[in-house]
Amino acid sequence: MERTLQIPGYRLHKRLGKGGMAEVYLATQLSLDREVAIKVLLNTEDEAFTERFIQEGHIIASLHHPAIITIYDIGQIGDGRHYLAMEYVGGGDLVQYRGTVLSPSRALDIVRQLAGGLAVVHDNGLVHRDVKPANILFRNDGSVVLTDFGVAKAVELDNELTHFGVAVGSPAYSSPEQARCEPLDGRSDIYSLGVILAEMLTGTNPFRAGSYPQTVLNHMQMPPPRLPPALAAYQPLLERMLAKQPDERFANCRELLEAIEEATEPDMDMTRIAPAVALKPPVASPRARRPVRRWLTATVATLLLAAALGIGGFKWYQQHRIHDYLARAEQSLVSGRLVTPAQDNADYWFRQALRLDAENTQAIDGLKRVLEARIAGYLELAETRLAEGRLIEPVEDSALYYYRQVLGWVPDHAGALDGIHRIAQRYVDLSEAAYQQREYAQALEHIQQGLDVEPDNQTLLALRDDHARRVAQAQAQARANQLATRAPAPSSTRSTRPASQPAQEQSNPIKRLWNRIFQ
Repeated sequence: MERTLQIPGYRLHKRLGKGGMAEVYLATQLSLDREVAIKVLLNTEDEAFTERFIQEGHIIASLHHPAIITIYDIGQIGDGRHYLAMEYVGGGDLVQYRGTVLSPSRALDIVRQLAGGLAVVHDNGLVHRDVKPANILFRNDGSVVLTDFGVAKAVELDNELTHFGVAVGSPAYSSPEQARCEPLDGRSDIYSLGVILAEMLTGTNPFRAGSYPQTVLNHMQMPPPRLPPALAAYQPLLERMLAKQPDERFANCRELLEAIEEATEPDMDMTRIAPAVALKPPVASPRARRPVRRWLTATVATLLLAAALGIGGFKWYQQHRIHDYLARAEQSLVSGRLVTPAQDNADYWFRQALRLDAENTQAIDGLKRVLEARIAGYLELAETRLAEGRLIEPVEDSALYYYRQVLGWVPDHAGALDGIHRIAQRYVDLSEAAYQQREYAQALEHIQQGLDVEPDNQTLLALRDDHARRVAQAQAQARANQLATRAPAPSSTRSTRPASQPAQEQSNPIKRLWNRIFQ
């Protein structure tokens, strides 16, 4: 965090992240003593981006829904940069669950909350245009929040980016019309939400490819993914959300919400036993009452026995299914199929067992072992990337990425925290090497990269604070060296050559004769 950065009315604690044009800090709003996230522009040079940044603040402030981030303040600091102060959401984003299969009830609940927020966005004549896991945050109570309205735009206005043929948004979650740079409406956001639903139900994004062009092509040509038989009840919902033509999707988020309410979890093959309806026996003669009583007793006994057998049979069947799920989970775990392929991995089978028995200790322990194995695998990948020098790039295959994934699961994991510190220290070494080569701009860039990794690294903070002095000192030394090399030779050196010349002439008789003739 920049020690000189001051925002009146706020006390800044640490930097939470940094993008290409802005950075976000955790701070306390002093007037209300509450934690907030403050998004600050990095510079004031790009007037167009500054305008969009201010527009983002006004857009968010105009929207009111539990699933939409709350903005508290828009302002400008002393150096001219603008900032937004907004609700601090500390539960991480949906990216942390990438590769994990969520239960249908949880996945639908997330989509339901987001659809409610997007309905408000669309009712105000806006389109978000960048619905993706990184922009979906979790509060501590598990509720979700949609954020980053930086590219949101009014439907009735021509967007300058689309007008010039520039697609905005994230290609892995973009609608076909968005990829083609066509005018957008709320149905584009519904498509993006459908991609997220498919990813939560299967653990993978079926449209994501190894290149941007192929990803775009997949959105335009690839049909919606087929869900496994256990999730077949959700196939119509998913297909309509992911229809290639906007007219074939839900017309708006309110229609989507109605469809979600109608969707139920697949039938678990449970035999539902309804209580028998109590009937008032007819009045009978005293002679007939005894047989009737015996018949009623026998009937009740039969019903109770059938109910007991039914319940016992269902419990046996349920336990049989749980045993099968656990066996498949253990086999997948041994084979290293932790979260992939979809619907056939250890995480998926353990969760299937928990759906039938929420307190099953073997399944709970199994999920812990899956997480431990994932952590071990990610730490190994992180160490490999660190040894290869792939510190922060590529974004999703670097040492920093894998360490942060582990911290997303276990925030205080000692090994991951140590790895983050070692990456930062590597940038300390790179900056010192750049100073030795007199690459001062490169040195400062390495320092900033290290602080992006570990904002509180004291060595890097000291290097940044001392950068201007070191550069000035080095430049002064360089000027001094140049002056020293250009200075004339001492007078004693100049006088030796003329003094030695007569002595040479006296020792040469031909030169003496020659000089006498011409003198």
